[in-house]
Amino acid sequence: MVFATTRLPPPTRRGWRCKYNFTMAQKRIVIAGGSGFIGRVLTADFLARGFEVAVLTRSPRERAGGVREVAWDGRYPGEWAQWLNGAQAVFNLAGRNINCPHTAENLSAIVASRVGSVNALAAAVAGAATPPRTWVQASATGFYGDTGDRVCDETAPVGSDALAQVCRQWEAAFQAARVPQTRKVALRSGFVLGRDGGALPVLSRLVRLFLGGAAGSGGQFISWVHIADLVRMFATAAGDEKLSGTFNAVAPVAVTNAEFMRGLRRALRRPWSPPAPEFAVRLGARFMGGEPSLVLAGSRCLPARFLSGGFQFQFPTLPAALEDLCQSNGPKS
Repeated sequence: MVFATTRLPPPTRRGWRCKYNFTMAQKRIVIAGGSGFIGRVLTADFLARGFEVAVLTRSPRERAGGVREVAWDGRYPGEWAQWLNGAQAVFNLAGRNINCPHTAENLSAIVASRVGSVNALAAAVAGAATPPRTWVQASATGFYGDTGDRVCDETAPVGSDALAQVCRQWEAAFQAARVPQTRKVALRSGFVLGRDGGALPVLSRLVRLFLGGAAGSGGQFISWVHIADLVRMFATAAGDEKLSGTFNAVAPVAVTNAEFMRGLRRALRRPWSPPAPEFAVRLGARFMGGEPSLVLAGSRCLPARFLSGGFQFQFPTLPAALEDLCQSNGPKS
């Protein structure tokens, strides 16, 4: 069914100099939850490749340059589902922010937002006359829980903490989606580093105020990834028809919290700062309405499947990533 109020503009004919196997006949992608930090960068990347982009969002606004924002509630199929028909790929980034106190009520809302969006997309993909060729689903390295210094590849078991159980239910809904004509890929991303979003601008502001010491013991691992590499992972997952299943979308070498903060101080040309004891981190998180376990716990993840497939990281090491992001026009604060 076609609705005149949301008809797609004619496909552009610009070339796309890339190794991925997209065809010129299908030049549309759909991004659910695409108005956030990662979604904005992913949108810009695919626009540069000559695609039209439909962003599914709760608060659509008028945009130019090949982007259409389309209203959806993240729970039920609606008129937005027509945008999936004939699309090359759908990316699902939708879900409530996890940086809030992990009370039972908040965790229930976080699970509902993630599982609900997966179920809504599953129904829409299954009902499309020409379903998207690929569905790339966001997940998180929180799946593994707080693992200490144990290295986790994609075969590692699910953790036992609250966030791990959120990820378990999230991925279970995706795995249960019956979309036989659509290839499915799940990406477990870690701590995403970018200039214009995520936690890096906040941490950079603290470092510039000489408050950039390690948090807690400083020994908890951070599985990080530069936003440029993460977007290339999403594009690779969508474009390489040999890929399916679950992938860790992180840089090859995780670092401890102390190593990360030392690297950030060096990139921002700031001296040593005293560490923040655990009680101070918990008090600060409570004051700011956040969740201290996101800072005090961690996992040491390896992108084993991407590495075995020959994925080339633009920023494989933390110093290179931070130097790129912390130049004179570095993270906004």
